[in-house]
Amino acid sequence: MGTSQSREDRITDSDTESDSDYYEEEDEDQHGDASRKQGSSSASGSKLSSDSSSTLEIEKKLSALKLKYPSPSAPPNAVKLYRHIGGNTPKAKWITAEKLTSYKFVKTSSSEGEDVDDYDDCEESGEKGESFWFLGVGSKVKARVSSDMQSKMFADQRRVDFVSNGVWALKFLTDEEYRRFVTRFQDYLFENVFMVKASEESKMKVYGKDFIGWANPEAADDSMWEDAEGPPEEEEEVEKDRDLTEEFEEVANGGVQSLALGALENSFLVNDSGVQVYRNMDRGIHGKGVCVRFDGGRAGSSSQTTPNKALLMRAETNMMLMSPAKQGKSNTSGVKQLDIESGKIVTEWKFEKDGTEITMRDITNDTKGSQLDPSESTFLGLDDNRLCQWDMRDKRGIVQNIGSSSSPVLEWTQGHQFSRGTNFQCFASTGDGSIVVGSRDGKIRLYSKTSMRMAKTAFPGLGSPVTHVDVSYDGKWILGTTDTYLVLICTLFTDKDGRTKTGFSGRMGNKIPAPRLLKLTPLDSHLAGKDNKFHGAHFSWVTESGKQERHIVATVGKFSVIWDLERVKNSAHECYRNQQGLKSCYCYKILLKDESIVESRFMHDRFSFSGNKSPEAPLVVATPQKVSSISLSGRRL
Repeated sequence: MGTSQSREDRITDSDTESDSDYYEEEDEDQHGDASRKQGSSSASGSKLSSDSSSTLEIEKKLSALKLKYPSPSAPPNAVKLYRHIGGNTPKAKWITAEKLTSYKFVKTSSSEGEDVDDYDDCEESGEKGESFWFLGVGSKVKARVSSDMQSKMFADQRRVDFVSNGVWALKFLTDEEYRRFVTRFQDYLFENVFMVKASEESKMKVYGKDFIGWANPEAADDSMWEDAEGPPEEEEEVEKDRDLTEEFEEVANGGVQSLALGALENSFLVNDSGVQVYRNMDRGIHGKGVCVRFDGGRAGSSSQTTPNKALLMRAETNMMLMSPAKQGKSNTSGVKQLDIESGKIVTEWKFEKDGTEITMRDITNDTKGSQLDPSESTFLGLDDNRLCQWDMRDKRGIVQNIGSSSSPVLEWTQGHQFSRGTNFQCFASTGDGSIVVGSRDGKIRLYSKTSMRMAKTAFPGLGSPVTHVDVSYDGKWILGTTDTYLVLICTLFTDKDGRTKTGFSGRMGNKIPAPRLLKLTPLDSHLAGKDNKFHGAHFSWVTESGKQERHIVATVGKFSVIWDLERVKNSAHECYRNQQGLKSCYCYKILLKDESIVESRFMHDRFSFSGNKSPEAPLVVATPQKVSSISLSGRRL
């Protein structure tokens, strides 16, 4: 295990080497002439120091003479280009890629922007077919303008960092040029995502008149974010260096597919052979050496595919196992009910409506804490265009014979089958049974506990599909996961009578706070790997009214990334200073594992205050081969 904080150095010309120097050093390394390289570096270093000193003396004398010479004119769209090398090693540094070059935006249908060099700034290629804006910088960078670039702005340094086959930084010569670039970049990003030019009219059409904060964050009403005051910045600085402490790490018998944390005695890992049972402890989860096999209830029977969803029910004595009907597909036509105490699959349920077999993409508990209810017999289901509740009680009042050829049918108790276009992808429930649903078009819809037919609030998408959602127990905060960022939404609003409500209970009107984005820095995004994407972001787990979630955890590649929720909500937080557009928080802690992480989840709040006096319950991290329990040392990250 390892932990790290994102590395971001200020870039000054005196600190950087040139790109050619870097490649010369690489060449010398390849020839193994280390001693000659060291001598050369030392000599050039002392010569550079001497030359710099002489140059400064001359500049001072010339300045004193106040001579008037015409200064060389900079090229249009002039920038300095830097490249980051060395990853997160001690030798990591910025080098100068081009001391002075220029950038341009070109719209082309070329899939990789190969023809960017053929056009001038702001020119459109005129080719037929779908076209997109690309950014070209000198001869070294050609990148399609998208969220995949993971751009980060540093207004105080007139600097923009981004990813494009490496990590790059642009430094602008004036504040005006910096602001002009940022505005153009954001406008072209909007156009690439929504395929319309970034005008006030088109933004209003995309986001809707009630969501002005999505289009113009500076004009949004952020007062609702202030209901949670963050810590003073000086306190943050002290706490930022606190580390994570690993309590347990165990081999998990391989093939781990999902993690089902319990709030009572046990938690569970689902792998290729069955369900491994772990004991819940104050410092994490510890293996009991017990494995419940999927074929325990039927001789010679086993699942065709390993379940990718495990849902605990009935005071955590039963587990619903959902396997994809086809490899590579999420939808399935039924679930298996595993009795954990007997170790047997007692029922195989079918999804049907009006006598017709249907599919489900996801299932979840009725409420945030209903898995603790011993009498629980219902759960929620979601498909592309369906949202419903299923009842496990058989109308015929008989217990199924597992050996029979027919499977019992779950009772559709309530819900709605939408005609088309909702593209539901994921969902979660609050403490009172309200439901949040994320879609492939990026929209996030809120349904009250009394109706699944009409969303009370529908937040517009930001251009990326929402692959996972979570919600705080009290319904005040929504967390959406996309491939390249997390989006945190405040659902609070004040109604016409002056009462504070959430978007689950009524129409929010036009004073909706702008969302906040949680992102990796360009460097950390690059280190996570080109094909690695965010998945499964969760709040820490509380099931008691009045308690507030403390942290957010998400997984990307071999990283578990942890944010302090209070810090993200704090409008005075240092990350938000001098930002343009939606506020983005880059202040997080990274936990690094040796292999890609399947899931990262905080244990239930009742397991907080462990041996290191942390107010947060331990974090459980599952990889295909191992499971680890980690405690947060200190009061904050």
